[in-house]
Amino acid sequence: MAPTITINRDKYSFKNGETVLEVASRNGIRIPTLCHFPKVESNAVCRVCLVEIKGSGKLTTACNTPVWDGMVVETESQKVRMVRRVGIELMLADGCHDCLLCEANGDCSLQQLAYEYGIDSSRLRHKGGPGKIEDNNPFITRDTGKCILCGRCVQACQDIQVNDAIDFGNRGIETKIVTAFDKPLMSSQSDCVFCGECFQACPTGALTEKKSKGKGRAWEMDKIRSTCPYCGVGCQVWLHVNQGRIVSVSGVDAAEPNKGRLCVKGRFGYDFIYDKKRLTLPLIRENGDLREASWDEALDLLYSKFSDAVENYGPDSVAGVSCARSINEDSYSMQKLFRSVFRTNNIDHCART
Repeated sequence: MAPTITINRDKYSFKNGETVLEVASRNGIRIPTLCHFPKVESNAVCRVCLVEIKGSGKLTTACNTPVWDGMVVETESQKVRMVRRVGIELMLADGCHDCLLCEANGDCSLQQLAYEYGIDSSRLRHKGGPGKIEDNNPFITRDTGKCILCGRCVQACQDIQVNDAIDFGNRGIETKIVTAFDKPLMSSQSDCVFCGECFQACPTGALTEKKSKGKGRAWEMDKIRSTCPYCGVGCQVWLHVNQGRIVSVSGVDAAEPNKGRLCVKGRFGYDFIYDKKRLTLPLIRENGDLREASWDEALDLLYSKFSDAVENYGPDSVAGVSCARSINEDSYSMQKLFRSVFRTNNIDHCART
């Protein structure tokens, strides 16, 4: 007989090594969590995923508790909800969560849990004033007053990107997320490469994208899936669009090949689309000056120049490099043009070089 676990009076099968949270999630049972990062091993610091296991006499974290045959779990008992509520209140009291002005308003896991558990104010006294805001990074704004020390940003930096730019620093109530020697998060003073994986992992407004500030709330955005155009890897991205303009880019977690990860170009290099200097028409040089031309005129000139070169100097006098920003079909057509029409194999791709 296959081993089973009982969750909220219903029985489910499980695989060896699975945690309570994994079995529950796989069967559509929601257990709230703030620190759990599915991509890496759980650190179990937020305590929001506490559940009641029959016979244990205490609550335990679902994210790192392995299941066993015959285990009986309650995820929404009165005791569980009371302890979760206290934990959420502690996090609210430990920071400065001004949701009205926060960029993460509507996309904050802590805010959502406070709403779900009916917490409109904390019974606990706030330990101090607003946190320190670090705004000198060109891409990322850090607000320590909104940090709940869940560690997701550290795991994203160390375990996903393997960059080790940030870590936990100090002890006790002085614990915070720091760079080496607690320097600003700048390339000249830290190991940060501006991949943005940290703020994509952040469940609150402690880390936000600087470029998208004030350009729209989460509920105003349309998410459009696309492919990053910067190289030939083909990273999958979400374009967050408000009023017809891209205001931010994030990785698609479940998609190959990047599994949510992006480089600095893929995440932050989207505003070139709206640059007024961007070329929208071909340019032809005449008497040392460039003038705008139609596509037909430019292609006719290109054809004549290539034809003259092939006729006078042979097929190997011409060569082409296909751009990684083009789709596969365009690259195929270009190599077909050079091999079949110009009769040369001098064709390459910038992603390969």
